[in-house]
Amino acid sequence: MSAAVEAVLRGGVATGVGSWPGTDPREAAATVVGELPGLAHLVELPERGVGADLLGRGCALLVDLPFDTTPRGYRFAARPGGVARHARDLLRADLDALEEAWERAGSPGIGRPVKLQVAGPLTLAAEVELVNGHRVLTDPGARRDLAESLAEGLARHAAEVAKRLNAPVVLQLDEPSAAAVLEGSLPGTSMLDSVRPLPEPEALDLLDTVIRAQSAPVIVHSCAAPPLALFRRSAAAALALDVAVLRTADLDGIGETLDAGKLLVLGLVPSTAPAGEPGWRELAARGVRLVDRLGFPRRTLAERVLVSPACGLAGATPEWARRALDLTADIARAYTEEPETLEAE
Repeated sequence: MSAAVEAVLRGGVATGVGSWPGTDPREAAATVVGELPGLAHLVELPERGVGADLLGRGCALLVDLPFDTTPRGYRFAARPGGVARHARDLLRADLDALEEAWERAGSPGIGRPVKLQVAGPLTLAAEVELVNGHRVLTDPGARRDLAESLAEGLARHAAEVAKRLNAPVVLQLDEPSAAAVLEGSLPGTSMLDSVRPLPEPEALDLLDTVIRAQSAPVIVHSCAAPPLALFRRSAAAALALDVAVLRTADLDGIGETLDAGKLLVLGLVPSTAPAGEPGWRELAARGVRLVDRLGFPRRTLAERVLVSPACGLAGATPEWARRALDLTADIARAYTEEPETLEAE
């Protein structure tokens, strides 16, 4: 990892995944900026409806690819529809709220990064339809156009945010559909129409088309069981994973990720309130067990690991969302200050 990336993206930091409960962007921004001083993020508020969710925000950043919706979801269109205008209006409102919260926090400014999230090219290609109703993923030219459009739009978005906040930017590509894209498990337009699996080299090319176009470090994230080999081979600086979905078979891939010089963002805090609320030490133990089993020193937790909730918090109550950030911050602090004293069980 280059010195320039290390200056912006570092271990021992608490951050969020993306989504947040409620519909008030100012309240959400103020909470996240206040609770996550090391790496706050631009929240998504999907409760506001169409255009405010992960796919709507991703489509809003596309350049020269107009879109609208159908009863089945988002679809490319001959000209921008009302949904496209609404999605971009929501994004502008969220940016205004983040800028206000940033300034109220005392102009953290230089040296304090901010994270932006967007659906990655594989997930957008899997979930957005062409005009004819087929998934973008089924058309090689269309998926290439989508990746290039997203790369350009995301670079513009990052530049605008960096200028408005006078802060370095970290980018996160959310790829919850990546595994389904590789496995060929996405349904087609009918029972007789299947979507073929995308070969890993082609998937990697789409992912890296977006990543390599960015001047900011990029995290690749999935709340679902991740295709670790694909993510590890990408140009991303870090991988963000829900620890609860990792299997024993994934351990070698996690170790290879660290050996490759990439950082990990470990999702350790439940994204909705559990039946019995765990303490931060119990949750921190999951990360400790992981590095111990991999044979890495405990200082890896401070140097190479960031901490986050397991997934977005849109499905949580406002009370648990705030509590989740508190727990996340407590774990990151412990990894930095006292990793050797933490229990692994």
